[in-house]
Formats: sequence, structure tokens, C-alpha cells
Amino acid sequence: MKALFLALLSLATAANAATLQVPAFTAYIEPDPEALEVSPRAGVRDWKTSDQRVVWFGQFTNAGAVEASVEFNLPAGGEARFRLKVGSQGAEASVKGTDGASVVADFGEFKIAESGFVKFDLEMLAAPKSGAVGVRSLALDGPAVAGALFNLKPRRNAASVHLAYPVPEVTNIDQVYCEVTAVEEPVYTFYMACGWNRGYFGMQINSPTERRIIFSVWDSGNEAVDRKKVSAEDLVTLVGKGPGVYSGDFGNEGTGGHSHLKYLWKTGEKQRFWLKAEVPDPTHTIYSGYWFHPEKKEWMLISSWKAPKAGKYLRGLHSFSENFGGDNGHLRRKALYGNQWYHTTDGDWHEILVATFSHDGTGRGDRLDRFMGVEGGQFFLSHGGFVPGYCAFGDRFTRPALGVKPSDLVLKEK
Repeated sequence: MKALFLALLSLATAANAATLQVPAFTAYIEPDPEALEVSPRAGVRDWKTSDQRVVWFGQFTNAGAVEASVEFNLPAGGEARFRLKVGSQGAEASVKGTDGASVVADFGEFKIAESGFVKFDLEMLAAPKSGAVGVRSLALDGPAVAGALFNLKPRRNAASVHLAYPVPEVTNIDQVYCEVTAVEEPVYTFYMACGWNRGYFGMQINSPTERRIIFSVWDSGNEAVDRKKVSAEDLVTLVGKGPGVYSGDFGNEGTGGHSHLKYLWKTGEKQRFWLKAEVPDPTHTIYSGYWFHPEKKEWMLISSWKAPKAGKYLRGLHSFSENFGGDNGHLRRKALYGNQWYHTTDGDWHEILVATFSHDGTGRGDRLDRFMGVEGGQFFLSHGGFVPGYCAFGDRFTRPALGVKPSDLVLKEK
């Protein structure tokens, strides 16, 4: 009898272990990612109409059956009806609110046909007559759940991804040239072209109606948040900026001097970036960012900053792509990075043909929809979108040489 009890207990434990609870605070809202409130504490709140849907994405390693249910908060006595779609399959369920308690809608069994990313799409067919619906979690059980990967953390941003450009450590690099072409255009995206040990230079999508060219340089010292705490001798100072360029401070990611030009650069159109470093004395470096204006057909200065406690040339060359707002972290971001060159103080240009891949902590285990590759003779970075493709941290890629030096592209000295 005791052996039977232990066997049943073992089976029950195994069944419970197979259940995957996916919090609602990891879900996304479609078609408007900002239409509903999503918070770590309350999940999805204030859902009142059928024109928005709540969606989750998971990566399955096994095909097979999965049973799905959703936990809701409804006003007492309120009734609502929902449809859950998994691929081409759909099922409906109705729930009725009780006073102060959550309720569960059971949508039954779905078939996961093959391994890969799967979307769970929750639609409200009929809303309560009064009040709003809250969503607490998605629960999955069954054979296909074993080994499935969902992001279970509140951070809904796609993983940040990077290209590192290996160059000889002893090289005195005073210029860098890079071209970037955006392939996808979700808001809250920063495609960074020229990164180095003291700053970054690239293009950003801030809203449906605002885009920017950004050039920023870090202060000296170790202050991470508040620039007012940085001593005067550690502050970078503005040397000059181009017409229409805003300049100011930044913090919360280190501190420094920030500048940007509001310009509606176009997705699919190549943007050209040129970074320069001058060393006027052993303790300072002047960093300048130039961007080629597509309409004026000329290079324009974004800004120049004098950095203290530097006195060296450009090091740690890299590019990256970042999703800086989590509301739409389910959308794919992709850009092409090509025709990279660096110039040394001996007067020669050197083409960069090798890049290695890296990612932030989110890309380590929470979000595996991040990778790089070579396409059309250029490196690309892709993250978000829950699309197939994978790179290991440190993977190395080589692009074909173009052989046309930036000096032959008419880089005019300023």
C-alpha cells in the first residue's frame, strides 16, 4: 500500500512539474502594443474591448499535445467569452467573475505540429457589460511542454545584440567608417553604427513620427546615474555641433554628453557614419561624429566632444542593435551593417571583414530569437520577432571585401 502511495505521489509530482505557468506580464498586446496596461504586479489590466488581443510566444522543442488554460480577473457577476488561437487551431471558453477571486478558462487541447516558435493569441469575443478584464497567466500542460522556453521575466524587450570588430590592440585608430541599413522599423529601436570605448553613434526610432541621428560620449569616472555627481574634471565638454542638432546630458547608463539630430531617415536606405578622434594632448581626446545627409548629399557634423582622462585613440570598435522599450519587444528588429573601415595615424585605411556576435543577459536564456549573419555582402543583426535563427555567443563571421576605401567615397575633412 505504501509503495502504491509513493508511486501515485511520484506520478502527481511529475504531472505538476510538467505544467508551465506563463505570467501575463510577459505577454504583448496586438495590434497596439500600448493599448493595455501590462505590469509585473497585476499582469494585463483594463481590457474592455475586442479590438485588442493578448499574445504570448514560446519556443517548443517537442511536437505533441498541449492543454491550455488562462486565469482571469473579472468584475463580480460579469461574464466574458474568449477565443484562444494556437497556429491555425482555435477554441472558445466563457467565464463568470466571482467576488474577489480569479477565474480560469479551460481551452482544451491543441496540437504542436513541430518544434519552433509558437504564438498563443487570446481574443475577447464578448466583454463584461461593465468593468474590465484582467489577465493573470497562461497555463500549459502536456507532452509538448517538456523543454519549452518562454520568457518568464517582466522585461519584455528583445535581447540586445552586438557585433565586435577585432583589430590589433596596438593600432592607433583615428577614424572609423560604417554604413547601416534598417530592414525593419519598430519604434523604440536603436541601430548603432560606430561604437567605441567612450561612446556611440547611430540612428534611432523614437516614435511613428520621430527619428534621430545620435552621437554621445561618456564622461570619465564611474558615476552610473546622475551627471550632477560627476566632478568638473571628469566631464566631457561640447566643442561644436551642426545646425539643428540638440546637445545636452545623459545618465542612467553611465553619464556623458548627448547630441541628436531629428531626421526622418528611411528604412531600406543606407545611412553613412564617420567617426574621428583627435588627441590634442596626453590627457584629452576630441571625438567627432559626421553623418552623410541623404538629401543634401554632404557630410554634416553632428557634434564634437572633448573627453578628459583619455589621450588615446579609438578602441573597442563595435556595432549593436537595441530595443529600448519593452512594449513591442515581440517585433523583429533587423539591420545590415556593412563597408566597415578603420583609419590609422600612419595614414592608411583598413577594411573590417570579421565580426563576432554577442548579446545581453536577456539573450542568454530568456529570449533566443537573436542572431547575426552575412547577407548581401554585409553583416546583419536580428533580434525579436520570435523567428528561427540562432547564434552562440562569440560566433565569428566574415564578410566579403569591397575594396573601396572611404577616402574614395569623398570623405571631406571638416
